[in-house]
Amino acid sequence: MKTLELTLQGADVLLPEGLVNNGELTIAEGRVASGATGRAVDLSGYQVLPGIIDLHGDGFERHLAPRRGAMKQMDEGVIAAEAELAANGITTAVLAQFHSWEGGLRSPDYADEVFAAIASVKERVVTDIQAQLRFETHMLGDYADLPGRIAATGVSYVVFNDHLPHDRLADGKKPPRLVGQALKAGRNPDVHWQMLKDMHARTAEVPAALDAICAELAAMGVRMGSHDDDSANARALWRERGVKISEFPETLDAAEAARAGGDYIILGSPNVVRGGSHKGNVSAVELIAMGLCDALASDYHYPSPRRAALMLARTGLLDLVDAWRLVSKGPAVVLGLDDRGDLAAGKRADIVILEKDNGRVAATLSGGRVSYMSGDVAARFLV
Repeated sequence: MKTLELTLQGADVLLPEGLVNNGELTIAEGRVASGATGRAVDLSGYQVLPGIIDLHGDGFERHLAPRRGAMKQMDEGVIAAEAELAANGITTAVLAQFHSWEGGLRSPDYADEVFAAIASVKERVVTDIQAQLRFETHMLGDYADLPGRIAATGVSYVVFNDHLPHDRLADGKKPPRLVGQALKAGRNPDVHWQMLKDMHARTAEVPAALDAICAELAAMGVRMGSHDDDSANARALWRERGVKISEFPETLDAAEAARAGGDYIILGSPNVVRGGSHKGNVSAVELIAMGLCDALASDYHYPSPRRAALMLARTGLLDLVDAWRLVSKGPAVVLGLDDRGDLAAGKRADIVILEKDNGRVAATLSGGRVSYMSGDVAARFLV
């Protein structure tokens, strides 16, 4: 596919060595190049930064299913999601899709459809869209088929969740919103309630099943993470299974254990923007201040990675280099993507151009191709 050959001039450019005022960046053949080449584009008044790598986001759900049963052409939903990703400076996006007992948009069959849709649009979109499978640990009946399912869909990143309301189930109490959850899944509420109780009753079988499945997935080269670690012991158990990514640790103890064990720590950027967790968990800002964060993810809100990084820099908690690293180079390292994450010569030309005075996204380029462009900056490129 044809890529741009341009020299971007006059902007503040965030290079690996730091922010260069009135800098210059050349792109050719989809990569950052050395020396000026192609047509010059004046970007004075803008900032040129590495593209955002979002390693966990489920904001795409609203595009694939704006109303239950309304979206039949799922590939069109992925394309619509890509437009939002690009408009928010995201050049590599990991779409996090549930494989869950919750059913509906989180059911195993729906997950297969989502992964098929992502694969079908791969050559039609500019953003590098990848997939993550979020597997509910108490679905013991699905363990045997999981490796084959993963191999068939091409998913290379699996995260383990446990969203069962164990405290309520242990007390024999129905969880809140059970009826609504059951109906969304297309189940009779009594059947749904019994299913939850049956899964909870088999909790003692889960650790051994996880030991086996993690060993098998590791042998397949699948990257693995755990979601919502709530203690140091929980993180240690996951590490023993080869699960080296801690997604959104809920407590300081869990985050400190992850760092001590050499694991990667992913935090939610909405937590940063909000100034705290909406569930009352440990503050992402506090963890970042303590050096307990390798990468920020969009979680459920695609504008948040950019906003979080700029906020961290604006408040002085981090300088722009370190703050932006949490949404670019940091995620690249976690995902093993050594061809992107910064604007060093030879790397993919994954670039976000921001309006310098307000931080808005003016343009996004992924692999040297335009995925988003709007306003005055478009005139500068097209002149």
